[in-house]
Amino acid sequence: MENTLPSAIEKMLEGQRQFFATHRTKDIQFRLEQLKKFRAAILRYKPKIANALWSDLHKSPEEAYMTEIGIVLQEIGHHMKHLKRWANPQKVPTPLKLFPSKSKVVYEPLGVALIIAPWNYPFMLMMNSLVGVISSGCCAILKASPYAPATAKVVEQLVNEIFPEDYIGIVQGNRDVNIFLLEQRFDIIFFTGSRDLGRKVMRAAAEHLTPVVLELGGKSPCIVDKDADIDIAAKRIAWGKTLNAGQICISPDYLFIHRSLKREFIIKFEEAIVRMFGSNCQESKHYPRIINRKSIERLKVFLQDANIIYGGEVNEQEKYVAPTLVDGTGAASHPVMQEEIFGPILPILTFDDINEVTSYVNSREKPLAIYYFGSRCKEKEILRKTSAGATCFNEMLLHIANHHLPFGGVGGSGIGKYHGKSSFMVFSNSRAIVSSPTWFDISTRYPPFTNFGILRKVLNI
Repeated sequence: MENTLPSAIEKMLEGQRQFFATHRTKDIQFRLEQLKKFRAAILRYKPKIANALWSDLHKSPEEAYMTEIGIVLQEIGHHMKHLKRWANPQKVPTPLKLFPSKSKVVYEPLGVALIIAPWNYPFMLMMNSLVGVISSGCCAILKASPYAPATAKVVEQLVNEIFPEDYIGIVQGNRDVNIFLLEQRFDIIFFTGSRDLGRKVMRAAAEHLTPVVLELGGKSPCIVDKDADIDIAAKRIAWGKTLNAGQICISPDYLFIHRSLKREFIIKFEEAIVRMFGSNCQESKHYPRIINRKSIERLKVFLQDANIIYGGEVNEQEKYVAPTLVDGTGAASHPVMQEEIFGPILPILTFDDINEVTSYVNSREKPLAIYYFGSRCKEKEILRKTSAGATCFNEMLLHIANHHLPFGGVGGSGIGKYHGKSSFMVFSNSRAIVSSPTWFDISTRYPPFTNFGILRKVLNI
């Protein structure tokens, strides 16, 4: 993809500021009409989107719909159903000391947003945040990832077909374009990507005191306790680790399993892989590929000097890395236990006491997600002793598909939440309003504060 010229970006940004200043986007009916157009366009473009995702990541049509297209359509429908209620001013109580004033909260759009999308879910992660932009009444410049060029091209066609660029615009290009964009003043920046790039976004945003939403990642742990259903655990973990070939920010990054279950888990994991993809994953139309050669080389580093228990095959020409289990015992200093893997490689560590696991998790950056397989009686303990952006019990990844749940990280795994009402809120300013009549004006509030002592007794302040 060719880089969008700086002059074109400046023109687009200025056009959006002017359009936002007309206040058209603040009209609820306008927002609903845009969401309706957006949904209709996605339905028309569905085959093109699926083909692009196959080209970029070898995603099957089923996986493309389940994890990208379908999630966005559901998000749009949810916003269309609830937008009027979310946008209504919310009356709040006013204490007696402020009588006879009344108070409320008004939700107003922040203004012009910048959305920088990643390559691993190049459609869903850009379009899902755009839903929040539209429903909140903002304008936006979208920046597609050059590493998923087919999807970037289709998204550009879709956006340009239904939105004028002074309302919603899209730009293309490499990091030079990102750098130029981040030098501009926006009203909010929404970034999805790595921690290292997230730090750069935050530094750039600080120059203009721009609020940021950072959807990052990290090493999300998976825990299989001694009383877990090992068949279900192995099946769901195998699914969660191979979806998009593990290139998911919420993918399980390492597994802690009770020592007594390790051998059985390896057998069950292999059986689950064969059921999903056959005896040779490389030949399966449902097994995705790694995005590019650079990522292949990065994943090969994780396999160097590693004790591979299962899998480990790599075909650079086909951008294929097999589902792989690695013995993580004693590998604390190995890159596989230090860096986010972002691929279908899963290190396995064992434990005897659950406190070993929680202590290990708490010694690292707070993860985007924690997955726990075991009895329900341990759920409160896991929640009490750890912190994470989300937690799933006896399940993998599904929290991202529930638009009633806020999605996002905590600490090093991210800042800010979105999905559903949280998306509306993150692009909105909650404006506090106090309205006072003029027929009553208590003199005690003004110097010299006559009878202030009596007022304090009456109001108990």
